[in-house]
Amino acid sequence: MAAIAGSLFAAPPSAGAPQTGRVWRVGLLLPAPAGTVRTSAWQGFDQALRELGYVEGRNLTFEYGGIAATGDELLALARVFVRQDVDLILTIGALAARAAKQATSTTPIVMLSVFDAAESGLVASIAKPGGNITGMSLPYRELAAKRLELLKAAMPRLTRIAFLTTGSRGGEAAAGRAMAATAGSLGLKLTAYEIDLRSPRDVDRAFAQMKTARAEALAVSEAGELSFEFRRIGQLALIHRLPSIGARPLVEGGGLMAYGASLVDIYRHAATLVDKILRGAKPADLPVEQPTKFELVINLKTAKALGLTIPPSLLARADQVIE
Repeated sequence: MAAIAGSLFAAPPSAGAPQTGRVWRVGLLLPAPAGTVRTSAWQGFDQALRELGYVEGRNLTFEYGGIAATGDELLALARVFVRQDVDLILTIGALAARAAKQATSTTPIVMLSVFDAAESGLVASIAKPGGNITGMSLPYRELAAKRLELLKAAMPRLTRIAFLTTGSRGGEAAAGRAMAATAGSLGLKLTAYEIDLRSPRDVDRAFAQMKTARAEALAVSEAGELSFEFRRIGQLALIHRLPSIGARPLVEGGGLMAYGASLVDIYRHAATLVDKILRGAKPADLPVEQPTKFELVINLKTAKALGLTIPPSLLARADQVIE
């Protein structure tokens, strides 16, 4: 089971939402249609909020401004939330976090699905974020290295690998450099395929290009902008016979392996940050949380469909095997 630095769930649960009689308003800033947010991870977030005494439609509402895919569009929506005087802005992905930070220095912000928040300049430091933003941050260098090592262990003859990413458009330039450096150290030729989720068929285009380039495997970015497409990407990887690795939902859709922190646990913990802030805590005083433990999931059904034999030594390392 994944854990979060700073003692995930170590603090006793709140006795219930603040009894003020008010309805708390949270601005939801994400680069995707509102309906796509209802993932298993979001369900964990929603359940955790209920346990803390917040019930959507009763004492909590989510304000959603509409679809925004560019930094300028997200900034415009963030400014709308500020004018509406929401109690908190919840962001998903680096672009949304940057837009919210640019829009306000006072409204509290909780960020999800960002890489290396301190190095990217979103916060002053992990321990003392300062300003009005805190949340969850993923250590991408470690993820990139481990995922490629696991693919290489599953496919010892692997030489050409594709990397599906939102690129600089999604604030992933540093993540791409980390992935490329790791690939080079493993003797792998890595080709990045940047996609624009504003175009519904851009993922399909990327897979067609991978096929033309004779990619042998696929690593999928953890970007928040991609998180709503993980299952479909897993399905496409299986259809195109590309062994793939990424976050847990990728495997649920047909991907070969997942390595990373539990998104459900991350979102559940984000709910505790929201609760603390609505109770009066300042984001500047709440350390940005980072996963310290990761889980490996291997989909043997997919391996068999692809004609792969997973080495017993790798299976022994798995936290879960799907058969």
